[in-house]
Amino acid sequence: MRSIWNGAISFGLVSIPIKLVNATESHAVSFRQIHTEDGGRIRYRKVCELEDREVTQAEIGKAYEDADGSMVPITDEDLSHLPIPTARTIEIVAFVPEERIDPLQMGAAYYLAASGAPAAKPYTLLREALKRSNRVAIAKFALRGRERLGMLRVVGDAIAMHGLLWPDEVRAPEGVAPDAGVTVRDQELDLADALMDTLGEIDLADLHDEYREALEEVIAAKSAGETPPEAREEAAPGKVLDLMAALESSVRAARESRGGEEDAPAEEAEVRSLRERGTPSRQTPKETGGKKSTSAAAKKTAAKKTAGRTAAGKTAGEKAGEKAAAKEPAKKTAGTGTATKSTTKSTTAKGAATTKTATRSAAAKSTAKKAPSRKRSA
Repeated sequence: MRSIWNGAISFGLVSIPIKLVNATESHAVSFRQIHTEDGGRIRYRKVCELEDREVTQAEIGKAYEDADGSMVPITDEDLSHLPIPTARTIEIVAFVPEERIDPLQMGAAYYLAASGAPAAKPYTLLREALKRSNRVAIAKFALRGRERLGMLRVVGDAIAMHGLLWPDEVRAPEGVAPDAGVTVRDQELDLADALMDTLGEIDLADLHDEYREALEEVIAAKSAGETPPEAREEAAPGKVLDLMAALESSVRAARESRGGEEDAPAEEAEVRSLRERGTPSRQTPKETGGKKSTSAAAKKTAAKKTAGRTAAGKTAGEKAGEKAAAKEPAKKTAGTGTATKSTTKSTTAKGAATTKTATRSAAAKSTAKKAPSRKRSA
């Protein structure tokens, strides 16, 4: 990169030879003025008003126009005697936190390149000192005939300098804010926060100049003798009647443009009614992950005990009832529902009676057996 200024950084008694290089470049498309009738170039010539003739650059000097319109000539010799200690020096005057610098003051940006091998060590020293202190350097320098203010900071492995406006060159924002008292509701702030969160962050490297690209397409088409492409018409912004409605529409549009389904509005969600408590669905039994409840286990245990007791009772009483029922002839008729019920009742009654008799007989036998053993032990 071509340097535009050569000098040195004055860091106390340390001098760092540097070259000033533009850190930015403009990609704007420039135009020339032409005569529309024949396409001839329109040029500006420097003409002396008194002699009415064109003059060369060697004949042109500087002058200050007074309030009454008179000119006060200023020569290069006059400027050479001005007390500018920063004519070829970037003089560091202070180190401050970067937050102290108002972005309104920032102007053109430059890279400071080390000039020659002797500048490598002090250049690196200043760079590392700025890194460790987390501060920026405030400096004064002269460029294009005037003294300027600058801010030095570290960018990667290089030192960059931003030209700063003098504090008295920044105008106060008087009459800019609305005069009428406006109250903003919390709901409006919440929607504004939601809109900011939806838009989220962006990598500035992904942004590009769409106007310049479209203009280059037009120039290329006309150079090739083709019809330039028509630009798409942007929809005119609607008149804001309801701030809340505008914010809600903006949030919805931002979510749709991001293509996010997770942040879909609540209105678009499917709403299903829940069953009231105590009315479980018969068709869809409640699943418990394969684990049986305590009540179900208790019921199963009781059923097992009942089955065991029934089997035990059948050996004594029900067998006798079954033998008695077997002696009776089986009547095979179509309408014997009543007879069957009576037979079943009688059989059950006989079985119960036989069971009671068998139980009493067994109890008597056990009592008779236990009696002699007590006498022998006595």
